[in-house]
Amino acid sequence: MLVTGADGYIGRQLVAALAESRDPIETLIALDVRETPAERMLPHVVHVTADIRAPGLADLLRQHAIDTVVHLAAIVSPDKQSSREFQYSVDVVGTRNVLSACIATGVDKLVVTSSGAAYGYHADNPVPLCEDDPLRGNPEFAYADHKRQVEETLAHYRHEHPELRQLIFRPGAILGDHVSNQITDLFQKPMLLGVAGSDSPFAFVWDGDVVACLVKGVREETTGIYNLVGGGTTTLPAIANRLRVPFVPLPGWLLRSALALLHPLGASQYGPEQVEFLRHRPVLSNTRLITEFGYTPRLRSDEVFEHYLRGHERARG
Repeated sequence: MLVTGADGYIGRQLVAALAESRDPIETLIALDVRETPAERMLPHVVHVTADIRAPGLADLLRQHAIDTVVHLAAIVSPDKQSSREFQYSVDVVGTRNVLSACIATGVDKLVVTSSGAAYGYHADNPVPLCEDDPLRGNPEFAYADHKRQVEETLAHYRHEHPELRQLIFRPGAILGDHVSNQITDLFQKPMLLGVAGSDSPFAFVWDGDVVACLVKGVREETTGIYNLVGGGTTTLPAIANRLRVPFVPLPGWLLRSALALLHPLGASQYGPEQVEFLRHRPVLSNTRLITEFGYTPRLRSDEVFEHYLRGHERARG
């Protein structure tokens, strides 16, 4: 088995879980573009530093007789120097290279983490969104747009290469004890800005549930597409109340204008597109995950946020 993005937040947890109970895994390759520090290397795991865009990926799969690939590599939280072209090359072109390598070497199963963001942030999204609803990841959001394109590529391969069995998860916003990303950055502010007329419902999922689903997906024969959320939602006003900070709803036009001014100056990490991100949060159904995949998340959305908050409070001492 090979895991891409193995030194990422979920990748490290997944590799550790698989390494702890290896049966029936004979070879576990942890691949990441970043070199894994010696203190994070695990016994019985082959740590490989490589780029998923590299032409030699098929040779690596062939060398280790890989029959299952878990593809986690993606640009989730780009740094300020990251360009849209670079993010596209990793998210979309990199995934195409992974798929090509799988087909070339006869890989049997591909497990992919997509995202609920692939549905896009739209006023007319169904509530809740089910797996058969259209994917309309907004072009102005690199991550959502790229996940939509990745899923279009996966659909093409399901049609042209049914011999490569696919299992795809669409997680909501992932929270855990040590997670840090653009969403959790919102929770570090002295106040939470919102969009007037919208409660901005977040569909959270616990990182432990994400890892458990990946492990179950690797060990079982199940294929298909599954939303991966804890169930229920947690609104931005409720989050502000729990954080004990003010919730300040602003008219959409005012918030957009302020961010359009502040973002180019470096005074805000968020651009004007953040208005739609907050106004039209995708709310995902986990019914298929429970009834067909056979996994019931251990924490609901509000419980996920409480778990995250307790973990960060402990970290601060």
